[in-house]
Amino acid sequence: MAVYSMTGYASIQLQPDDTTGKGGAARLGLELRSVNSRFLDLSLRLADELRAHEAMVRSMVGAALQRGKVEVRAFVDLGEQGALQLPASDALQRLASVQAGVRAWLPEAAALSVADALRLGGQVGAARQDWAKPLQQALAQALDALKQARAAEGERLAAMLLGRVQQLRALARRAEPMVPELVRQQRERFLERWEQAMQLSAASATPQAVQERALAEATAYAMRIDVAEEITRLDSHLDEIARLIEGGGEIGKRLDFLIQELHREANTLGSKSASMELTRISVDMKVLIEQMREQVQNIE
Repeated sequence: MAVYSMTGYASIQLQPDDTTGKGGAARLGLELRSVNSRFLDLSLRLADELRAHEAMVRSMVGAALQRGKVEVRAFVDLGEQGALQLPASDALQRLASVQAGVRAWLPEAAALSVADALRLGGQVGAARQDWAKPLQQALAQALDALKQARAAEGERLAAMLLGRVQQLRALARRAEPMVPELVRQQRERFLERWEQAMQLSAASATPQAVQERALAEATAYAMRIDVAEEITRLDSHLDEIARLIEGGGEIGKRLDFLIQELHREANTLGSKSASMELTRISVDMKVLIEQMREQVQNIE
């Protein structure tokens, strides 16, 4: 399965068959815009002729997309059908009759304006375009195009994330041999300090006792700075991230959780740092993890 970004755009224009009997070329336009969001956040901007089909639009978008802030904009261009035309005489007669009846009961009611006569007279006895099937067809095409756009962007994000995974692995490999060397150096420093202290105090402690105390101090120090467990967990999280990306699908939320875990391990590694080089590695890790976190926010 592909990795899908939540960012995408699609536009479809469809000219359905004329069912009004009036002639002219009506046209249906549909635009889909999508950006990242924690959940599916759907915003509809439908023309008046299409508002009756809002439930169908919501159902189709919800079935096709799982996450993202999605804006659906649908409009209708009636072409020649939308041009101003004088209503038929029988329609005007019926409007006049209705107006007379209303004003007989409500003498203060306002008379119909020219705009009212054009709008209402055009509706009387007129067959209306059925937009259900054209809208369903256009929306299906637009959703396919949007998913293709989101898949293309998702492929780019997946490649970037896998690249960052490899960089983090390389930093972890650099950090691994540093701890034993730091422990060895610290043990030597402990031995030198204890020997100097014993000489200055002229104490009766044996060299064996001095060495054992130094080794105990070195062992305690090694436990404080040991980052092997953090590196092991970091490797495990990186393996899982790579597995999710290669598997594809709806992985955004799981990736977001793993990024938090990576950041926690990098922070712990930095807090245990006993050298400038290990500190630099921790900082470099956190920079890479932050870059990953920003991009993971866009993955479905």
